[in-house]
Amino acid sequence: MTSGDEAIEAAAARASGTRVKNLDSLPPLPIPADTANLRQGPGLDDACLSLLPLVGAWRGTGMFGNSPHDAAAQFGQQITVSHDGRPFLRYESVTWLLSESGEVTGPGARELGWFRPQPDGSVELLVAHAEGRIEVFYGRPRSATSWALSTDGVWRTPSGPPVIGATRLYGITADGKLAYVEERAHEDAELAPHASAALERIAG
Repeated sequence: MTSGDEAIEAAAARASGTRVKNLDSLPPLPIPADTANLRQGPGLDDACLSLLPLVGAWRGTGMFGNSPHDAAAQFGQQITVSHDGRPFLRYESVTWLLSESGEVTGPGARELGWFRPQPDGSVELLVAHAEGRIEVFYGRPRSATSWALSTDGVWRTPSGPPVIGATRLYGITADGKLAYVEERAHEDAELAPHASAALERIAG
């Protein structure tokens, strides 16, 4: 047994080499790093070719509902779609809330998931929400640059919002943006527009 002071001193000693480091200073992993640029890193698996236009880092603004031209942006967003050479894509969304004047007022929703193309041409999308929900979407490409998906299953923690279903439509616009519309259904509300955005490519 050690005293409280000894335990604190031991913890401080262990942290002496890590206390000034953060995520941006970590050494690389001993496996290929994910890439959001098709010109760099491992090659894209053939199974993911139907999702190729999504690969990249995208940033811009959006609004809740589905009327992007009728009101000021209500959130900023960065979506990153990357891969490590295997037959799936990693998806991450980070948002931040905006005031009516466009000032950042705080962090918003966060999502992490995986696009999993299937041999029959369909696409699975698994999304974990920081607010306490996991969704499984299924869908298919509507064209070479658009994809429509809807939930087959939704699992919520006791503190998660009462979302029971959702749809997502992703597409690359004529001017090269990643645009999407998401609809959600709640326990006491039918499927209705939840959010939409058009994001500029910033990498890839």
